[in-house]
Amino acid sequence: MPKLKSAKKHQITSAKAYERNRAFRSRMRTALKKVRQAPNKASAEIALQAATSTVDRITNKGIIHKNAAARYKSRLSRLVQTMA
Repeated sequence: MPKLKSAKKHQITSAKAYERNRAFRSRMRTALKKVRQAPNKASAEIALQAATSTVDRITNKGIIHKNAAARYKSRLSRLVQTMA
């Protein structure tokens, strides 16, 4: 247990941030999964737009690194392009 008041506050603040970031990452993973599980190319393209938007928002908040975001988007767009 922290003894200093500032250490206690930091513990509370970091716990809140952890939960918030966890929710954002979960939302992102769900969006990525919807693209991968899309039944046809048309619905996959719509899901890709939503996923790209979600990934960009999470990147701007600093939850994931910009190169990781680029990697996710690149792989998803390549997957959608190869769909029949």
